Amino acid sequence: MPSIQLYDTTLRDGAQREGVSFAVIDKLHIAQKLDELGIHFIEGGWPGSNPKDVEFFAKAKSLVLAQARLVAFGSTRRVNVKAEQDANLQALGSAGVGIVTIVGKNSEPQVTQVLETTLEENLSMIADSIGFLKAKGLTVFFDAEHFFDGFKANRDYSLRCLTAAAEAGADCLVLCDTNGGALPEEVTAAVKAAAKISTVPLGIHAHNDAELAVANTLAAINAGAVQVQGTINGYGERCGNANLCSIMPALKLKMNINCVSDAQLAKVTEVARYVSEVANLIPDTHLPYVGSSAFGHKGGLHVSGMMKWAESYQHINPAKVGNRPKILVSELSGKKNIIYKAKELGLALPPKGKEAQKLLEQVKFLESRGFQYENAEASFELLLHRAKPDYQSPFELVDFMVVVEKRRRMPTQENLTGMLCEAMLKVRVGNEIMHTAAEGNGPVNALDLALRKALLQFYPSLTAVELVDYKVRILEESTGTASQVRVLIESSDSVEQWRTVGSSTNIIEASWLALADSLEYWLVKQKRRLPAEGRDE
Repeated sequence: MPSIQLYDTTLRDGAQREGVSFAVIDKLHIAQKLDELGIHFIEGGWPGSNPKDVEFFAKAKSLVLAQARLVAFGSTRRVNVKAEQDANLQALGSAGVGIVTIVGKNSEPQVTQVLETTLEENLSMIADSIGFLKAKGLTVFFDAEHFFDGFKANRDYSLRCLTAAAEAGADCLVLCDTNGGALPEEVTAAVKAAAKISTVPLGIHAHNDAELAVANTLAAINAGAVQVQGTINGYGERCGNANLCSIMPALKLKMNINCVSDAQLAKVTEVARYVSEVANLIPDTHLPYVGSSAFGHKGGLHVSGMMKWAESYQHINPAKVGNRPKILVSELSGKKNIIYKAKELGLALPPKGKEAQKLLEQVKFLESRGFQYENAEASFELLLHRAKPDYQSPFELVDFMVVVEKRRRMPTQENLTGMLCEAMLKVRVGNEIMHTAAEGNGPVNALDLALRKALLQFYPSLTAVELVDYKVRILEESTGTASQVRVLIESSDSVEQWRTVGSSTNIIEASWLALADSLEYWLVKQKRRLPAEGRDE
């Protein structure tokens, strides 16, 4: 057994986050990913509480796990009910796993005010439940619920609860900061006190209500805890649980605790993003270690330092957690940002020439007009291409007109809007000017269709590109409908995604700029070449 045991409860405690509901197949896939990550124990759910978790444990028998062991979760017997007659304990015993975790009260106020029973009955509930499960040959972890709050309210009683669990045969006593309000020094003192009354290994289960779950977990480890409970991305009820994606690299890279291999740790960013995708949640870009902005650099001073010494503004090498640096370009950038980003994109600029300075001035000017390139790297890459003297655009706009006409007094079932949008445009491709028109369900859709009608005759592969997201932001709220607006478009060819930006006081023009950049970027990336004369055959 490793010196530190990693216990993941994403599939149970993490699923208690508002808006998260894992299907059984989702839970099976996540369990497989957690095993690849090097997790030692995977809490699959509470088989005594719902049919989905019963189904999970039945299907999980076919999982082939390299090292992880599945754990079933439940609670101590009910008040004044014999353990062998408690349905929850019976479900745990028949879940088909060799390890179970049961939660029990470890706080005097919780016992008297929530369970509404005596302190002695609660001690019996803990001992009876663990004894019942141990008699079935199971490994039993005891989650000491509300331990740290209970320790402050009545230290002696909380320690008596741990003693009762230990004497009944618990294999690990997991100290829970259930309400997430403990401070690291309080955790340290309580863990050390628990270690004095029993030789049973201790664990830590922290919630993040005071944004201290990771800090409290690391404090508990320093104080002697050996089992770490948490979730991927810190998912969980209220403010979440301790984030294993932060704890694992902290253990291995900061505390020199070899809880996983180098190769396993390098998967943590991939797993974090996979779980957020399965949970149907937008990944938090600013999460430590695994967020896409975790190693983002925007200030010119920072990037200049990074180019001389990679660790100058990074606390670890991002590759160790499967992440990478991200250089941002904005009005706060210096020339080094432009040079670094160009090199990253394979469009190297001379460090001592005027090219980078001119591009920087252009970026600052455009951002003063509402453009923003941090989240529109495709538009920035086009700026680099367009700065080359030999660059030829795959197409050029001559002009366009958009007509929005209300044809019906009231929407009908056939036409819910009662509106007609038509775009007419002229676009030059090589030596030929195409004049096309198209109707759409809105001006942007009509422009998109009209442009594609012209370009598909030259670049039929553009059918692979589709617009997947469209965002509009008003930049000057005080000027009302005359405000400058920024349009951000996200496109995809089913292989990769990219973002482009447009800005104008005219929302249709801003949309056109972003839309045209999107198609031009894809054509450039595909290394399409402008036909010398006429159309491609």
